[in-house]
This record gives sequence, structure tokens and C-alpha cells, in this order.
Amino acid sequence: MAITLTQAAASRVQSFLQNRGCGLGVRLGVRTSGCSGLAYVLEFVDDLDEGDEVFEDRGVKVIIDQKSLAYLDGTELDYGKEGLNEGFKFNNPNVKDQCGCGESFKV
Repeated sequence: MAITLTQAAASRVQSFLQNRGCGLGVRLGVRTSGCSGLAYVLEFVDDLDEGDEVFEDRGVKVIIDQKSLAYLDGTELDYGKEGLNEGFKFNNPNVKDQCGCGESFKV
């Protein structure tokens, strides 16, 4: 499978990278957190680490470490605004359960 981005997410990431002035793309990963077990991590990438997988969609590189890929394979990264709130959304087909606040998930 792969990691994909909606046009809204790709445009937002490209805007962030242009404003930042450098970077290969964004790293999508998971960390242990919250009441359901895992939380998403999204950060800029300047250098690749050994074992990183690189996916490119809509002109944006998404970098994922091997451990996180097992939890994120098939995920679509989206970006949206709802009222005063805006941010990235993770449409992950592997999620079996999430906590009520949306902070963490379980696969």
C-alpha cells in the first residue's frame, strides 16, 4: 500500500516547507501515548534516517520509519478547518478504536 495526501494536505505541507525555507518533506510516525495506546507524530524532515520509507504524493514526500509503517500503511493525510479549529487529520484504515478525545488510537 502507500501513504497518500489530499490536495488540501499537500498544499498545506508545501506552504509550511516554503515558509520554513528547507526540508525534504514531513515525517509521519506513531508514539506510545494516551488511553488507547498510540498517537500520531508529524514533523519536518531535513535528513533521512536509515530504514526510512519515502512515499511521494502530490509533490510532497512523506517519510515513515519501518516500525511506524506497520500502523500507518494505507493512511491518507488530510487537512481541514472546522470553525475556529484547523489541522491535519489522519484517515487510517488500520484503526480499530480511538479514545473519546481523539488523542490516541489502537490498531
